[in-house]
Amino acid sequence: MTRVAAVDCGTNSIRLLVADVHPDTGELVELDRRMTIVRLGQGVDRTGRLAPEALERTFAACREYAAVIAEHGAERVRFVATSASRDAENRDDFVRGVVDILGVEPEVVTGDQEAEFSFTGATRELTGRADLKRPYLVVDIGGGSTEFVVGEEHVRSARSVDVGCVRMTERHLVQDGVVSDPPSAAQIEAVRADIEAALDLAEETVPLREARTLVGLAGSVTTVSAIAQDLPEYDSARIHHSRVTRDRVREITEWLLRSTHAERAAVPSMHPGRVDVIAAGALVLLAIMERVGAEEVVVSEHDILDGIAWSLV
Repeated sequence: MTRVAAVDCGTNSIRLLVADVHPDTGELVELDRRMTIVRLGQGVDRTGRLAPEALERTFAACREYAAVIAEHGAERVRFVATSASRDAENRDDFVRGVVDILGVEPEVVTGDQEAEFSFTGATRELTGRADLKRPYLVVDIGGGSTEFVVGEEHVRSARSVDVGCVRMTERHLVQDGVVSDPPSAAQIEAVRADIEAALDLAEETVPLREARTLVGLAGSVTTVSAIAQDLPEYDSARIHHSRVTRDRVREITEWLLRSTHAERAAVPSMHPGRVDVIAAGALVLLAIMERVGAEEVVVSEHDILDGIAWSLV
């Protein structure tokens, strides 16, 4: 077994996985998995730059993760940075900070590379499941972008589009610098229009409607599952490989869109950093399910982090 550490830094959160991975069988034994909301992409869609306070939040999380990696004695470390750091003019500041703290250079991957990692992480455990038909459509709804990947055992086609829970919230659900509470019908319609346009783009290269199993990744999807199960707290074991019907996703999305900040914050499984962006994320998920005709989504806690970890061996 090889001990590895994988870091995924997205628009909304930064996450760490330390695991022992068997180089021949691909078996992965998780030792530590954690997530911190840092909102690295704060304002990037508007300014084109990473905000100083967003960088400092991210570097603080990196310092915490460096201590965890050292404690476990990981032999190999890989740091993958996604949408926000791809878009930013001052991404060199981000790169230098990460190198100083973790000793590895963040790989600012393309959307297609990001999709490959996500597909591998999400589907490796599903191979051989008779109840889940292939091809799979893996959908990773991030803060700044959403990745679509169709494949069987390997990726057949992939596309990344610029709709995510943070980007949609900042673009359409903020008025006078404050998130609308709740949003107006016109604001919701603007989000829907952006999502539908993005789905049109994705369908130019990815046969979304050929999929027989929809697999959903990342915090928006896992939070919807937690709400659907009425969990008293966030429980990864109960969320992983849970299934949520399209009708239930619609009910939850409609409630999130008409709820207040306080009502969403009172949900026991809701991470504080998702309270203002979860409605947009749920709306992305619902639009995808409606477009592809998926009756349910299979929710996976294993995603790009697991794909990064496997790539190290």
